Amino acid sequence: MSKELVTALNALEEEKNIKADVLVEAIEEALKKAYEKNYDDADNVEVTFDQKKGNIKVYSVKTVVEDVEDANKEVSLSDALSKNKAYELGDEIKFEVTPSDFGRLAAQTAKQIIMQKVREAERGNIYDNFITYKDEIITGEVEREDSRFLYVILPGQQEAAMKPEDQMPNEKYQMGDHIKVLVSDVKNEAKGPQVFVSRTHPDLVKRLFESEVPEVYDGTVEIKSIAREAGDRSKIAVYSHNENLDAVGTMVGQRGARVQAIVNELSGENMDIVEWTEDPVEFIKNALNPAEVVDVIFDPENERAVTVLVPDYQLSLAIGKRGQNARLAARLTNFKIDIKPESERDAVMAELENPTPAVEEVVDAFEEE
Repeated sequence: MSKELVTALNALEEEKNIKADVLVEAIEEALKKAYEKNYDDADNVEVTFDQKKGNIKVYSVKTVVEDVEDANKEVSLSDALSKNKAYELGDEIKFEVTPSDFGRLAAQTAKQIIMQKVREAERGNIYDNFITYKDEIITGEVEREDSRFLYVILPGQQEAAMKPEDQMPNEKYQMGDHIKVLVSDVKNEAKGPQVFVSRTHPDLVKRLFESEVPEVYDGTVEIKSIAREAGDRSKIAVYSHNENLDAVGTMVGQRGARVQAIVNELSGENMDIVEWTEDPVEFIKNALNPAEVVDVIFDPENERAVTVLVPDYQLSLAIGKRGQNARLAARLTNFKIDIKPESERDAVMAELENPTPAVEEVVDAFEEE
């Protein structure tokens, strides 16, 4: 068995990058269990495996005592001194007890344990490898699909799962397609590491711009926030840390080349890139692009709520198809945005000055009466 183990050790370390120390520890644990099961139930046994020579030895570890009460675990001081005059009370001495047929029996008992340890080590390597890629982009190949997930093969032949909500609604995936995905999560589950990937996560847009725009990658242009309805439209707020560099123009690129590369990668998803500013009024105006904003009125009772006035003829443009422009702008700015036509300014101001009581307030008033 020993020669076979040495060969297996070397092969596993070379082919699967499993450290020899991990395997040796697993082997010694397995052999200890094999000895205890087949020869001795004592818990004072040590098994050593020499990974260079392949030698397997079993030792009974006994404590030096004055009077022996348990011969399996203790040795008298006089017997210890006959072996070496340096021994003292309390010292531990190892006595080799390796059975002649131990190799054969140990192999039968240890095989399952060793394989289990090998699988655990492999899973640990996979987890450690892919956890470093969390929130990063990887190119994978579509493998198959079942009722729960779309499966993508990543580098190293690691299978990753893509949930339905992480799949682009405007894309049809075919076996063999090469797609860029964001590693959204890595879980170390009992059955092994499970890698999850996404095509709809907002960070996918951010990472794509980092790979396409050097100024984003080096931090000169910062992506402050992203609001995304995957496959349809995204709004990206950007800020330049270099006052001489136009953040929006940098993202768009010459003749729109940079942003078009992202649009193509996301199968035609539209990109609205707006300038981020500390002034919430200006930021909200920018976020509602392409609509013109006449005024931004803050709700005195809610600091994160505003009413935006737009020209009457631009009301539909500001709200957007199915409310998308307003919805994305609200998520981008983290403000509750209510869009009204400019012609309703007086009514808006009157409502803000004399707000209609909430239902709860009306009920409370009746109860007090």
